[in-house]
Amino acid sequence: MWFLNLELRQALYLCPSTCSEYTTGEGIPKDKDYEPQTICEHLQYLFALLQNSKRRYIDPSGFVKALGLDTGQQQDAQEFSKLFMSLLEDTLSKQKNPDVRNIVQKQFCGEYAYVTVCNQCGRESKLVSKFYELELNIQGHKQLTDCITEFLKEEKLEGDNRYFCETCQSKQNATRKIRLLSLPCTLNLQLMRFVFDRQTGHKKKLNTYIGFSELLDMEPFMEQKNGVYVYELSAVLIHRGVSAYSGHYIAHVKDPQTGEWYKFNDEDIEKMEGKKLQLGIEEDLAEPSKSQTRKPKCGKGTHCSRNAYMLVYRLQTREKSPTVEVPAFLQELVERDNCKFEEWCNEMAEMRKQSVARGKIKHEEVKELYKRLPAEAGSPYDFISLEWLQKWLDESTPPKPIDNTACLCSHGKLHPDKISVMKRISEYVADFFYRRYGGGPRLNVKALCKDCVVERCRILRLKNQLNEDYKTVTNLLKITVKGNDGFWVGKASLRSWRQLALEQLNEQDEDAEHSNGKMNGNAQNKDESNEEKREEEEELNFNEDIVCPHGDLCISENERRVVSKEAWKKLKQYFPKAPEFPSNKECCSQCKILEREGEENEALHKMMASEQKTSLQNLFHDKCRPCLGSWPQETDELYIVSQFFVEEWRKFVRRPTRCSPVSSVGNSALLCPHGGLMFTYASMTKEDSKLIALIWPSEWERIQKLFVVDHVIKIIRTQAAGADPESALYDSEPKLCPECREGLLCQQQRDLREYTQATIYIHKVVDNKKTNGGAKRQKISHQNYITYQKQGIRRSTRHRKVRGEKALLVSANQTLKELKIQIMHAFSVAPFDQNLSIDGKILSDDTATLGSLGVIPESVILLKADEPIADYAAMDDVMQAPRKDLFLS
Repeated sequence: MWFLNLELRQALYLCPSTCSEYTTGEGIPKDKDYEPQTICEHLQYLFALLQNSKRRYIDPSGFVKALGLDTGQQQDAQEFSKLFMSLLEDTLSKQKNPDVRNIVQKQFCGEYAYVTVCNQCGRESKLVSKFYELELNIQGHKQLTDCITEFLKEEKLEGDNRYFCETCQSKQNATRKIRLLSLPCTLNLQLMRFVFDRQTGHKKKLNTYIGFSELLDMEPFMEQKNGVYVYELSAVLIHRGVSAYSGHYIAHVKDPQTGEWYKFNDEDIEKMEGKKLQLGIEEDLAEPSKSQTRKPKCGKGTHCSRNAYMLVYRLQTREKSPTVEVPAFLQELVERDNCKFEEWCNEMAEMRKQSVARGKIKHEEVKELYKRLPAEAGSPYDFISLEWLQKWLDESTPPKPIDNTACLCSHGKLHPDKISVMKRISEYVADFFYRRYGGGPRLNVKALCKDCVVERCRILRLKNQLNEDYKTVTNLLKITVKGNDGFWVGKASLRSWRQLALEQLNEQDEDAEHSNGKMNGNAQNKDESNEEKREEEEELNFNEDIVCPHGDLCISENERRVVSKEAWKKLKQYFPKAPEFPSNKECCSQCKILEREGEENEALHKMMASEQKTSLQNLFHDKCRPCLGSWPQETDELYIVSQFFVEEWRKFVRRPTRCSPVSSVGNSALLCPHGGLMFTYASMTKEDSKLIALIWPSEWERIQKLFVVDHVIKIIRTQAAGADPESALYDSEPKLCPECREGLLCQQQRDLREYTQATIYIHKVVDNKKTNGGAKRQKISHQNYITYQKQGIRRSTRHRKVRGEKALLVSANQTLKELKIQIMHAFSVAPFDQNLSIDGKILSDDTATLGSLGVIPESVILLKADEPIADYAAMDDVMQAPRKDLFLS
């Protein structure tokens, strides 16, 4: 639309270039690509390409990038036009040439006045304002002129809305209206199709028909009636779609030089017949309801549209449209682009020519060989892969060399199970293929493997026999074995012996599949095949489930049973290498000794746990332990151990037969490499309290007797006699190491800011209230995330997710905008409709990283959505939503 405004195009061409090599007349360096530096230069180059390029359409990506627009975000075309015109006007205002400097005002800027008249004294107050477009309400109207009339109609100011009159010095009833003082050459009329629905609280699109004429006389609407105010239609901008949140933009624009209308639909440009505007299928869109609004009849020179959202009129004049010439340096750039485009076209034509030539050669080859492909009875023949043959028939490019290795058996011949994927062809055609394409090995009539066929028959006979033997063994297992005539068999082996026998019979076929894989170069990965073999080898064979680690009969009789000689004889036919244990066989003597030792150890552990629990009652129960926050008056010394030691000891005391006993107190984890304490008294009363356990002096004496202590750590309180307890001083042995303590704090903060693939939680808020009891959640402390790398220190970071909350994986260096896109996929809320906050702090800077915003692992971010949830997967290629945060730079 801007390109076909000849005056604007001419003014932009007059803007001087900032590149010195172009303005000095030295020409354009051939080895250097032209890179526009300003918005005007981008628009210049784009207009020059639109005017003289040989391409079918022009890609405006450079222009879009220069504006800083995000093509992944929804944009509103009307608002973009308004903001860009403001940017262009500001940019051109710095030009010396008045024709360039004032082009936006001359073409698009008009004036109207807000006029307020006091009903009491008749005083008239006038506020003059500029406009670049008129925003017209279409609700309840059928014609454009009705919309303009309503825009200018008089408004009464009464009651609470009364006007303060300067003359009367009091509030008076008054009337207010808009008077059009002057109109621009190009009149932009914005039809307010996207309105706010008070009932639903969301935006909606008004899909009502509005009639407009090709000639618009604005004289009746002007304050001064003595001018020329007849306008002719020059552009109609269409929004296809019934929703205010999705759709597609199409522009119908008239060429002022030829008078022909064009429809611009992305890269599809269509010239309309007969120099007439034809809105066509843009109006034939189904509405959500079954009821269809009938299109009103339109007379000659008028049009009706329910999708037009912007109409552009040009002041009618008898003067001929100016001829706009492209400046020399821009024309040179266009010609260079045309040369590149022609070279590309020639390359495509040459490639197409070569492809056609290859296709003809291949066609003749296929035509000649196809007739001689079948092998006649009694004639020599070869086997060839069906997959390779299919590629030879279908593809114009020569296929890869023939590869028959995938269909070979372990004897190096044709596997009988691969016959179905092979094709028997005549020896003449096979000779041609191997001579032309190479490969191998060749598989002729002698390549059929007799050994594999015999083996396959044997396996089939055994499979048939297996079904009968399975019934026989099942009946034999029902007979009770008397005396010592039976054999021990594992219960797990008896349950799965039939399946094990089948797998054993199919072992050779499976090995062939693993070694050959798919055909013609698509072999299975060797590492995967070897890994599967290793897994199979690790599986127990028949009756190995009752073999102990020493290779003898296991001591657990619950895992085995006795079977008769007849049943064992049948089983041995399928598993000749299975371990054999007669029913009178003694269990493993070594396992019996170990079992007795294990029972003695369990008894010892139980006794040890009972003694330690009795001796350290306070350590076992948290409520009996001292607390630094309220120092006990009966002692001035408390000892410290790591909480990890306490937890491990409690596990042993609770389950002495399942857990190993604790033999030592590892306090070195609480000290730095220099032997100093890593925690202050203040931190041990707060965030570090979960890492340590306080011990009474009497209890500490018992701990030293029961365990090996590497380092003694204690807190000492000093207080003057009769002094206030709050004035007490606290010291530690060993002393605090300030350097290492500072390093620990820095590392903790760094860990909070440098995480990757950490979990955070998004909780959706409705009416400023957290759903499903989320308000009762305790605040997540930063310290909950810290994981100490030192051995022996650990802390739970588990977050209990509530209903209506979703977990996302994020990294500290990703931006808030990237997080919003993740939230859009999780909650179906568009990024610009998301209001995010954490701990009462609003998250608004889309370019900031999550680490810099204070988002740490296990954080809970609150989401409040402004807009309705929409089906974004069904949206069209352009998303429509009015925007108030579109910045152009």
